[in-house]
Amino acid sequence: MLPRRGRTRSLRTLVGGMLAAACVVAAGPVARASAAFVAKQCPGRGWVAAWTAGATDGVVGLDASLGGVPTTLSDQTVRMVITPHLSGSEIRLRLSNRFGSRPATFGRVTIAPQTQGAATGTPVPVSFGGSASVTVPAGQDVVSDAAALTFTAFTPLAVSIYLPERTDSVTKHWNANATSFYADGGSGDLTGRTTAAGFTGTTLSWLLVTGLDVRSGARAVVAFGDSITDGFVGGSPFSLPADASVADKNGRYPDRLQRRLDAAGLPISVVNAGIGSNQLLGSLGLMDGPSGVSRFQADALDIPGATGVLVLEGINDFGLHPGITPAEIQEGFTRLITKTHAEGKKIWLGTLTPAANSIVDGTATAPNSEKYRQQINTWIRTRSRADGIVDFDAAVRDPAHPSQLLPAYASPDNLHPSLDGYTTMAAAVPLDLLDTAPCP
Repeated sequence: MLPRRGRTRSLRTLVGGMLAAACVVAAGPVARASAAFVAKQCPGRGWVAAWTAGATDGVVGLDASLGGVPTTLSDQTVRMVITPHLSGSEIRLRLSNRFGSRPATFGRVTIAPQTQGAATGTPVPVSFGGSASVTVPAGQDVVSDAAALTFTAFTPLAVSIYLPERTDSVTKHWNANATSFYADGGSGDLTGRTTAAGFTGTTLSWLLVTGLDVRSGARAVVAFGDSITDGFVGGSPFSLPADASVADKNGRYPDRLQRRLDAAGLPISVVNAGIGSNQLLGSLGLMDGPSGVSRFQADALDIPGATGVLVLEGINDFGLHPGITPAEIQEGFTRLITKTHAEGKKIWLGTLTPAANSIVDGTATAPNSEKYRQQINTWIRTRSRADGIVDFDAAVRDPAHPSQLLPAYASPDNLHPSLDGYTTMAAAVPLDLLDTAPCP
């Protein structure tokens, strides 16, 4: 059993944790790509995740850029912009009230291609059990009926959700790196509107929507971890606020990896289950979400069409979870590996990326973090029971200072990669390693 740890932190540690979601996926010698390979083709067509976002919380009224996020909605519409990694012509949506304090009623839901800002093409209605409206109990999610919508991969889609009744503790993903919109309270149902009129609020969080599935013959691979998987780019030495200039660029390492898969003709969708500040074993109880081990089933193994998981997590445990040991982290990884193999799926571990000179998770605030990181990386490379590794550490570290990110790959916080760093991480993932994932 893993020991129980306290959630309470000082304000300084809490702010640091909100910035630090440092997950790392590594590529070791066992994970080298072959010069040529034949992409696996799966028979049949089923529901496969084209886009996901891990639910983080429903109480913190800030996004990662420190912009406002509504935590209560009433008689108003939110328009969330998401970017799928698969093309499709038949879709279904996954919506969440996971952190709600009371039942949430979604009065009407539509989806449409984004044209510019909050403006869209013709909205397509989305139903739930044949009804335009659905009430979701607190703590639960809902999956829509199938709907017809044709689009290509990386086409931004606008999901519009009308909430006719007061909804408190609105479930969200706090670091979207994408601009979405919402209307004022009391403005009514705007889900059928194609113009931007009425959508007066903007946010860099995703509210209520956690997944888009398409009918496809592809497989899904879940990139699971913290802010490094989530694509966070620090805007200051203290990480927060996030660098707002990276919003809407789809520059996360899973995005760049998807581009490589598409260019190689591999029918795999890489979906993102990263959460900023997430820990493998602990939680601050705010926008860092539940611990990795506790959310792994819902956010990785239960994702439609997912047959492989790439895990990059653990650096936040050392920085934000005083007293945690490498042995406990190894036990946590072993639990994920055991659960994944029990379902006949593949799991790959990424080595933890360097951060010794960062304020958050660095050796100044967490003296054992670099020593423990090296111990975990050695275990990942040599002794874990995972199906392979990706050595992100080797890809982005500074050869002259291996405990630090190469400056060209670092955000100002020296913890999170820059967009160039995320591109380099994506290039470190052997495509034929992902192609070993079984068919759904």
